[in-house]
Parts: sequence; structure tokens; C-alpha cells
Amino acid sequence: MTTVYLETTIPSFFYTARTDTRSLARHRWTRQWWDEVAPDFELFSSDAVIAELDRGTIEELKSERILLISRLPLLEATSDVLNVARIYVDRLVMPCDGVGDALHLAIASHYSIDVLLTWNCKHLANPNKFGHIHQVNEELGLSTPLLTTPLNYLSEDDTYED
Repeated sequence: MTTVYLETTIPSFFYTARTDTRSLARHRWTRQWWDEVAPDFELFSSDAVIAELDRGTIEELKSERILLISRLPLLEATSDVLNVARIYVDRLVMPCDGVGDALHLAIASHYSIDVLLTWNCKHLANPNKFGHIHQVNEELGLSTPLLTTPLNYLSEDDTYED
């Protein structure tokens, strides 16, 4: 079964207080992915996601988001994972934030996860970064997860409902 690592933006958009058009679309697509697509995958997250979610400012949303993810197997950020995250930052694959994007990519890569699901299209699901990420992971002997958004799993017909 295909494995999927859910990073912080997935539970954040599953339960969001944002009301702008883009956020509402991501909210709808995330829930649609969860209902229709997620059952076909083996889902994982991490304590790093829980820690990020715990820094949220809206208490009710924070609790719902953490509960959603805490039901999944949580992958550990071992010293090897932290070392890979540091390498990503040093090699300019990820921004200098040891507890964010670099750590999520390192966890997914270290545990040979097939897909890292995210709404972060600047640092993670960014096609301009795929080659560099793959090159560094290959040098480290790691697999590279598919970095994608929930929308990429939904058919076009499903995304344009009135």
C-alpha cells in the first residue's frame, strides 16, 4: 500500500478559520481528499507536525487538528533525521528552519514514505526544487517522496462544483 506523510498544512486546512477564497478551496479539497482518496493509502504524520500544530493560536482548531493527526502512526525525528534536515538547509534545498519544511522532508525521506502531502508549494510541492531534492537524497542514499497537494489526486470534474 502506498504510504503518505501528512505535514502540518494538511490538518491546518482540514480545520481552518480562514475565509479567503484560496483557503476555502484548499479546505474543501483537503476534506474531499480525506474522504475519497485517503482510505486508499497508509497515512503517517509525526511529532514534529503535532508540535507545529500546538503552536496554533485558536485553541479549538488546534485541538481538532492535533486529534486528526494523533490518530495516525507518528514517525520519530531521530538524530539521523535531524542530521538529514540540517543537510537540506546546508545544501540550500530547504529554508533555514530546523523544525519546519526541512524536518518534514527529512522524516518522509528517511522512512521511505512514498508521498509527502502538503499545501506548501513554495518549499515542498515546488517542481523547481524536485531535481535538487532528488539529487541530495540520492547522494544520501535516501528515497525521494512524491511532493504533492491533495488537489493533484482529485479529478478536474470534482473541483469545479457549483
